[in-house]
Amino acid sequence: MSVPSELLGLARSIALEAGALAARRRAEGVEVAATKSSIVDVVTAADREVEDLVRGRIADARPDDAVLGEEGGGTAGTSGLTWVVDPIDGTVNYLYGIPHYAVSIAVVEGDPDPATWTALAGAVHAPPLGELFHAERGGGARLNDGSIVVGPRPPLEQALVATGFAYDAHTRERQGAVVAALLPRVRDIRRQGVASLDLCFVACGRVDAYFERTLNPWDHAAGALIAREAGAIVTGRGDAAAGRDFTLAAAPGLASELAAVLDGLGVTAWDLPA
Repeated sequence: MSVPSELLGLARSIALEAGALAARRRAEGVEVAATKSSIVDVVTAADREVEDLVRGRIADARPDDAVLGEEGGGTAGTSGLTWVVDPIDGTVNYLYGIPHYAVSIAVVEGDPDPATWTALAGAVHAPPLGELFHAERGGGARLNDGSIVVGPRPPLEQALVATGFAYDAHTRERQGAVVAALLPRVRDIRRQGVASLDLCFVACGRVDAYFERTLNPWDHAAGALIAREAGAIVTGRGDAAAGRDFTLAAAPGLASELAAVLDGLGVTAWDLPA
């Protein structure tokens, strides 16, 4: 078995176990444990418990690897590989009992920086949906046991486009203005609150495109690989890699057309909060 396949098997098994724990805790009831960047950027005790489980499983299987997690930050390693973990992507959905959240786990080669890393394997598990999206570099993308590919390119005016908003109120105001201007030019907009699943939904054709700003590495590490392996273009602005400044995923052809429209709407024309 190749190293990427070994890594994918570990990512899949941990994501399934972590998702089962998250689902159990959701059934028991969830409360806010703390806030982070703003009063609406919440973390639950389940976020922390699920990440602790993921970190423990990685440490047991691959003690020399580094880990970058949303709740626990970074821990150093010596192997040159880093696991990038979002224990519960869609925490606000999770808090409210909306059955749309995911565990996202990726392993990358190089520093944990989307501008320079090489993603090797990734898994995104959505427990309420019973779905596990997964991919390894060069091996295509799968949903549970079946292969997935990005949908055919529609005309822009028939494209279903997903997006998301920042926690910072001033940034959300600007993002809302962009969405209002884009809405008449596409089929419709979807805002589901789970970046990893938005990227996976591009991968399997449930939406035609996705864009967002202010994403953290753990928000998109696994989903971006899955979308790319399914045939989507995943990019930042211009020739830049997808990252906090801008992330766009879509079918080839549609990606460049949508990027041009968004650029004209000034989607990246304001500074992001520190």
